[in-house]
Formats: sequence, structure tokens, C-alpha cells
Amino acid sequence: MKWMHLSDLHLGKKVNEVSMVTDQEYILKQIIRIAKEESVDGILIAGDLYDKQIPSIEAVKLMDELLHDITDLQIPVCIISGNHDSAERLTFAADFLKRSKIYIADSYDGEVYHIDFEDEFGPIHVYMLPYIKPVMVKKYHQEFEGNSSDEAMQEIMRHLIPKVNLDERNLFMCHQLVMGSLTCDSEEKSIGGLDQISPSVFKDFDYVALGHIHSPQNMGAPTIRYCGTPLAYSFSEAGQNKSVTIVEMKEKGNITVREVMLTPRLKMRKIRGFYDEVTARDYYTNEEKGNPNDYLMVTLLDEEDVPEAIGKLRSIYPNIMQLMYDNQRTRSNQMIEAEEKEIQKTPMDFVEELYELQNNQPMSDEQRAFAVKVMEEIFED
Repeated sequence: MKWMHLSDLHLGKKVNEVSMVTDQEYILKQIIRIAKEESVDGILIAGDLYDKQIPSIEAVKLMDELLHDITDLQIPVCIISGNHDSAERLTFAADFLKRSKIYIADSYDGEVYHIDFEDEFGPIHVYMLPYIKPVMVKKYHQEFEGNSSDEAMQEIMRHLIPKVNLDERNLFMCHQLVMGSLTCDSEEKSIGGLDQISPSVFKDFDYVALGHIHSPQNMGAPTIRYCGTPLAYSFSEAGQNKSVTIVEMKEKGNITVREVMLTPRLKMRKIRGFYDEVTARDYYTNEEKGNPNDYLMVTLLDEEDVPEAIGKLRSIYPNIMQLMYDNQRTRSNQMIEAEEKEIQKTPMDFVEELYELQNNQPMSDEQRAFAVKVMEEIFED
């Protein structure tokens, strides 16, 4: 069975207040075209279909078009919710969608939802775990006392693995932060590292379709994989090649994983140089340097600020998202800011200091973990 692995579509996303809806529509059509060319048997979408829990009308329309296009292919699609998704909105008309082979796991209810498929090599079981936090696991497993996502995942696996037929092929989907993954600026950050899970929890599965991290990467093995976003959503991803992941599962133990590259409507690029240099015709018309219509972060090296620079540059580069200066003045400011950041304290630092003042002793590891968990819940709300 041949699968296409997608995640983190973030439909409705804005980057520097610029809507990416047109670019998302373009890339989704390309993804459907690849699905046809590859003759995939199913599609896996590992969370964060929307960028916000209350998506815009444009985002909902994009999602509707995507599901219609997949339905036209007459193949199943397995979807889990991510931390950006609203489970209630994602599962609207879920029973109706199921008739079109669109299967959605919206929230954890004590069991890992799974769908069974069959091909010439036998059964394939797809286990679909939506985004989880420890508090969600405690709700259904009263004996669970852990505070980290890794402990929560281990608890879920403790209940799940005895029900899994390890002699058959098993595919697992989840939307979590795996230890050792390379992150970028467009991802949500958390406090204290308690949301990280170990890749070793997936050892019993033939393929693990991960979502949450925006850069495509394997987590210790090609069969434990983040496929990444289909588009760059920050300048830390500039120059990164985006792709979809194709997973071919034959007999047990025979799996091939490969990438099929995506071509965006417009790239996200960084350019730097002196004002006279980047506005010279032989510079911006040089095809090797890229399309002047790309989404750009421009860094000027001039020592003096150029009057009305952003307006002048937009006459050449209409999609500038950021304008910065790199000169003696800004570098000295950066040094000052760096020194200030070094002496800044985190919320956890203040909690620990207050506790020690009131109790004449430092916090224990258990108390520290509890405080971090409470702060994460408050900040998320």
C-alpha cells in the first residue's frame, strides 16, 4: 500500500500579516496532482490542518476543496488533530465524511482510534493519536501520575501495545515534539521541555507519521518521520526544500520512504547588500538570484538609514515582508540586547526564588515539574 504523508498545512496562515491563502491553494493543487501521478492508495495528514482553532472562512473553504479533491481520487484519508486545531470544528459531519473514506481522530478519549486496511500483503492497521497533553491522559487513566508528554505517551502505549498484532503491519500517526528534532521560528514554543517525547516509544510500529515540526526530518530512522510543512512559514525556513513523503509498505519489514519535492508559487528568501546594490537592475533581474516577486527579508548594509527605503524597495520587490539594517549602529544595539537577555529571568526563575524566600529551601524536582505544567496550561489558555 502506498501512502502520502502530509502535516502542518496551517490553512489560513498569515506570515508578517501577509495571507498565505493563495500560496496554500496553489500548493494543495500540486499535492493532489502528485497524489494522482504517484497513484497513492491513501493520504495521512498528521495534524494542524488549520492555523487557528477558529479558522477563517478562506481556510475552511481551502479545507473543503482539499477534501473534495481527495474524495474525487476515491482513496482514504486519515486525519488527526494538532495543537492548532479545534477538535469540534475538525470533526463537523464526521459520520458523513467517513462514508467517503475520510477518517478523523479529533481528541483522545482513552483509546487510540484505528482503521484497518488490506492489500495483497495482508492487513495494515493505522493507529491515529491526536495531539495530547498529560492532563488529557490523566482524565482517562486515573492511575497515571506523570507530568511530561513522554510519560503520557508511555502510558498510552502501555495500554495500546497489548492490543496490537505485531506480526502484521502497523502504522502510527501523532502530532508531538520528539526529542532531538530540529525546530524553526514558525513553530509554537513551550516551557521547560516537558512536551518532548522519546522516539523509542514508537519501536513497535512499522511507520510513524509525525506532525508538529515544520522541517522535514527523520527521527533516528527513515520510518519515524516528520514530513514538514508544504510551505515555508518563517524566514528560518528560507532556502529549505519542501516536500511530501511517499511511504510504500509491502510485506512486513519491507518499507521504502522517499520525498517528492514541492515547488511553491513564490519562495521565501533573504537578500542582503547595500541599497545601491540590491536596487541595481542587473541585480534584481538576475534569474540566478531569484524572482523579485518572492517573499523577502531584505537586510541593508548601509551605515545611514535610506529615507523611505521600504517604499522604494517595494517598487522593485513588491512582496517584502521585513526590512532590516546590519551596520555598526544595529550591531551595537544587538550587543546591548544580548546582554540584557542574559540577565533576564524566566517565569520559572521567579517562582523558584519566591518559593525559596517563603520556605527557606529550594523547590524539589517534583514541585518544579508541577509549576511548569501549571504555567503551560495557563499560557495555552
